[in-house]
Amino acid sequence: MTVTADVCVLGVGLIGGSLMRALGPDRTFGWNRSAAGAGSATAAGFDVTTDLPTTLRRAAETDALVVVGVPLPALDAVLGAVAEHAPTVALTDVISVKGPVLDAVRRRGLDGRFVGGHPMAGTAHSGWDATDPDLFRGATWLVAADDDADPDTWGRVARLALDCGARVTSATSADHDGAVARISHLGHVLAEALALAGSRGGDLALALAAGSFRDGTRVAGTAPDLVRAICEPNRDALVEVLDECLVDLGAARASLAERGTLGPLVDDGNRARRAYEDAQTDRAGRESRPVEVRPGEAGWLEVLREAGAAGREVTPAG
Repeated sequence: MTVTADVCVLGVGLIGGSLMRALGPDRTFGWNRSAAGAGSATAAGFDVTTDLPTTLRRAAETDALVVVGVPLPALDAVLGAVAEHAPTVALTDVISVKGPVLDAVRRRGLDGRFVGGHPMAGTAHSGWDATDPDLFRGATWLVAADDDADPDTWGRVARLALDCGARVTSATSADHDGAVARISHLGHVLAEALALAGSRGGDLALALAAGSFRDGTRVAGTAPDLVRAICEPNRDALVEVLDECLVDLGAARASLAERGTLGPLVDDGNRARRAYEDAQTDRAGRESRPVEVRPGEAGWLEVLREAGAAGREVTPAG
């Protein structure tokens, strides 16, 4: 496999720091806003500073792939620095929503060499001390296929994900955000609600809580500010899915109150879970060779989107 050029990581929390650890100190350098985070990374043998302009100028001089790993509220300030000190670098991100990131990049005039990314991996913990070099191994990494995606950057981001042990899939930013509202962001909201319901039952309820409560509330252990940063920027898609969920819950409540049965929700949910399990089994049993794409060739974005819609893995040819 072709090794990517040096990688510059902006923000060395759980995702950005795990990316650095997966690639190693010889291939990465970076920046972190807090001195404590930068110091922890430095103590672990990585080249991380709190000097953003100098870091960005180094990235421009070496044509490093710049990976933005800051929370969304800090994105615009970081992009402003990129626009000032390294406006021509190849640029990607690891933020959990893609539409708002793409809009911010375009406002700063940085879309010429930008391709969004999102590794579907994480834990309820944050910061450099939570980083894990194997965090992305076996995970799915979305590499966006928007109309103005730069072919060279797309290939570099895809190879970066592969080098971290991830499998690559592709879709537009809008399609990504609609999907993660269903399989990630709604889960955060429901986990918070379930945790709150258990807590309202007092000590007895919490003493009786076992596996289903533990598993169902796991992501409620995530720092509240991080949950807000993950979910709230995807407001429109999340509201739509919440409305669907509330209709399902309302129908189940009415059926239980009126007829003593939860109605079709249990059967439909069971079928949906089995369909998910079957899809995972089918994916594992498929021929291992992913769909090869030559970035920049006629129709390459359409190939990526079709593969993504089918849940297929993709890879840059060559």
